[in-house]
Amino acid sequence: MGASARRPLGSGVAGVTRFIERHPAWALLAILAVAFLLWLIFAIWPPGLEEAFGRKKVFLNAVFNGITLGGLYFLVASGFTLIFGLMRNVNLAHGSLYLFGGYVGYVISTWTGSWILSFIVAFIAVALVGVVLQIAVFRRMEGQELRQTMVTIGLSIVFADLMLSAFGGDFYQIQTPRWLIGPLELPLATAVKSSGEPVYLQYPIVRLVIFAASVVIGVAMWLALNRTRIGMIIRAGVDDRDILAATGVRVQLVFVLVFALGAGLAGIAGVVGGTFQSISYGEDTRFLLASLVVVIVGGMGSIPGAALGALIIGLAEQLGSVYIPTYAIAVTFLIMVLVLALRPQGLLAR
Repeated sequence: MGASARRPLGSGVAGVTRFIERHPAWALLAILAVAFLLWLIFAIWPPGLEEAFGRKKVFLNAVFNGITLGGLYFLVASGFTLIFGLMRNVNLAHGSLYLFGGYVGYVISTWTGSWILSFIVAFIAVALVGVVLQIAVFRRMEGQELRQTMVTIGLSIVFADLMLSAFGGDFYQIQTPRWLIGPLELPLATAVKSSGEPVYLQYPIVRLVIFAASVVIGVAMWLALNRTRIGMIIRAGVDDRDILAATGVRVQLVFVLVFALGAGLAGIAGVVGGTFQSISYGEDTRFLLASLVVVIVGGMGSIPGAALGALIIGLAEQLGSVYIPTYAIAVTFLIMVLVLALRPQGLLAR
């Protein structure tokens, strides 16, 4: 169990190192792409570049929209990677948990006027649904991935119809609290006036706060899984639950708590999505698909991988929608295909 606790700590870095050694050309191309992106963000664009790519303000907004969308994708995918990557439970009803959390958050924020309370209630409500799913469904089908897939697809259809019956097909948006309304000026110049004074980018505060919260949640999850006893128990239970049970640990209780956490994160993500986007019928399928792509790109069971995958997919979607709107969706799947071809286990798989 000690070896299991130590193994994941440097595995992400080691995996990247192996990728660079095996595919130096692709690694160099990725480094050059990142360097060029940073130059585009921080440099003052020459007139020729603006003629080719449009205004820098549009580009920066697309980049920050991609980063904050990546934060939302991470919240959804981190719960998915806990359930799917660590526990080997194929939960294709995960998108339904996201949508349910968004609806719960909307109802609570409308009734009480409290944005913070909507997060708490949504987390608890969706976590309880996750507990029921783990006990009633997944515990009875451990190790039977095909059955889990078929049953959760059926459950997602049932959940979608129930939510459609309760809320209809309308779009709902959770009201942003007053203290988060308005833009924040960032130290990124979008243009230079004729007087030589730079014009700085202004971006909505709520998106920046939500992204910062997703970073905090991600770091806390990584520390919990890799630097605490409970994280060691979870990983050991995945590797060999019989041996772990023999030591006196209640493995099923641990798995129920992990499943509840993963489901609760989907509920939180639903409130986030309902705040700076909207929630409506069909969003469950969209975010389930996004979670699958993020986990495939980042690597099963890897929290840093989920973060990296979410960032890549979020940026690809937003930049693609601005510069190549016709092929924006294709870009996302092209990235997934390239990762599967070059590193099938994901970029930061453990």
